[in-house]
Amino acid sequence: MLVCTSCKKEWGEESRPWRCSCGGPLVVGGGVVPFNRGMIRRNEQGMWRYRAALPAGEVCEPVSMGEGWTPLVREPWPGLNLFFKLDYACPTGSYKDRGMAYLVSRIAGLGVREVVEDSSGNAGASMAAYCARAGIGCRIFVPGYTSAGKCVQIESYGGILERVPGSREDTTRAAERAAETTYYGSHNWSPYFAHGVKTFALEIWEQLGFRAPDALLLPAGQGSLVLGCVLAFEALKAAGEIPALPRIYALQPEGCAPLHSAFVKGMDVPDRIEKRETIAEGISSAEPVRGREVLAAVRKSGGAVLSCSDGAIWQGFLALARRGYFVEPTSAIVFPALRQLSERGLLRTGETVAAILTGSGLKGTDKIVALLGH
Repeated sequence: MLVCTSCKKEWGEESRPWRCSCGGPLVVGGGVVPFNRGMIRRNEQGMWRYRAALPAGEVCEPVSMGEGWTPLVREPWPGLNLFFKLDYACPTGSYKDRGMAYLVSRIAGLGVREVVEDSSGNAGASMAAYCARAGIGCRIFVPGYTSAGKCVQIESYGGILERVPGSREDTTRAAERAAETTYYGSHNWSPYFAHGVKTFALEIWEQLGFRAPDALLLPAGQGSLVLGCVLAFEALKAAGEIPALPRIYALQPEGCAPLHSAFVKGMDVPDRIEKRETIAEGISSAEPVRGREVLAAVRKSGGAVLSCSDGAIWQGFLALARRGYFVEPTSAIVFPALRQLSERGLLRTGETVAAILTGSGLKGTDKIVALLGH
């Protein structure tokens, strides 16, 4: 059963809705289901070891390429027990594989044979890969400025690529028009995607010896990492595995920061902003579909929404590369955010902090070459 977050109307999954008739986003009904360490399938190494935490996961036939169980690497940082979660090590080079593996598994079980999706690149590449795996046809809409590496991935997997002139929001509207005749597999609207994403947080908990970090740093455009994080830790808290939610710090580029603006102003919904170009293309979303949920989740955790300049993000990219991490600029926002939080005293001495590195730099080499001035 699916439930509208706005009007609370209930929908049967067999009707394949992608949003409520009132326009509100849908979530999987049933409330928080407790998850404890005894429910882990220890003979499985990928995200499907947490199958019992996924709605209908026990009966869902996985469409999988071994995604998940990515490294959690200790990183020196003054006063902190800092860890980087290397989710760019997922099969298509981004954390989106977690959400997409579960999303495609669920829609394949519902009999969907063709989908349309819109993406800034990573989700589209992941959708194309998992649809190829499942034998589902897909058509991916991307903004015209999308990195060449992501577009090559989509076409290599057999996805039909549609480049849309204009903004990320223009791309969404083009996909929604196409969805009038084809199932809309939007990862932003999907009630399933965040449940797959939440496995990164369950992994961090297990990799830390069944302890939650004190704080997490998460790049945020539409906010699926934030939503997945809260889903995971609420399930662990309900089972008595952790005493409280970790603080969530959602990170946005200054050029496109509707969640940050709303957070600072005390608003419950994303602020209307004038979007500017940013090197953090993967989180350049001016109209977050689930923005109300994301803001509520951050506040519930006791965290905050931060913004960083493109200059700081680029310096973060270089700093991470000098430490051996080759990530796309979107991921690099965690580095200046760490400095900002440390300087403001929001990360306290001795705390355990985890930051997720979301996408591989190999996806954005054309943009990186341009920024390097070569």
